[in-house]
Amino acid sequence: MPDVEPGPSARQVELLEAAYAYALVNGLADLSLRPLAAAIGSSPRVLMFLWGSKDGLVKALLNRARQDELALLGRLGQADDAAPPGLAPTVELVWSWLADAEHRPLLRLWAEAYTRSLVEPDGPWAGFARATVDDWLGVLAARQPEPERNAPEGPVRRTLALAVLRGALLDLLATDDERRVTAAVTLQLSLLRAPR
Repeated sequence: MPDVEPGPSARQVELLEAAYAYALVNGLADLSLRPLAAAIGSSPRVLMFLWGSKDGLVKALLNRARQDELALLGRLGQADDAAPPGLAPTVELVWSWLADAEHRPLLRLWAEAYTRSLVEPDGPWAGFARATVDDWLGVLAARQPEPERNAPEGPVRRTLALAVLRGALLDLLATDDERRVTAAVTLQLSLLRAPR
């Protein structure tokens, strides 16, 4: 019988959730174990024991953030009641979620992890940017009607949709100008809806 690795303890889950809440407010770039531990009622020694290293904890926090992203993607993948299939309705649905001010902490953390993954391709950030692109393209593909999805321009159209969402998100995070950025997304949606 193969060895089965035990799952995380209740205390580890509790500390990870507390650390994740801390990271949503403070980010990960300058994460220091001592202030983090003090803020979540632990100690650097306990955090090192549970995650092996600061990099191990950062990787666990990135995985936790990705769980939230994947939960959104899962809801979009089953969004039959929320929006009809197609890139334009999906982009509209996604943008309304991204533009909600309540989600800004998660999205700032996502942007930080995405860019760190590009400039520091090793360590805890490794593969984060690529994985998130693949995740989003997969959802967009699933929402395209089959003839469009399988057509030569199918991947190009979903890549364009993703590029618009990502660019708009970064602009929104930088400026908080929701009205202007939403107008740009709306214009792009009209282009996606236009007959080809």
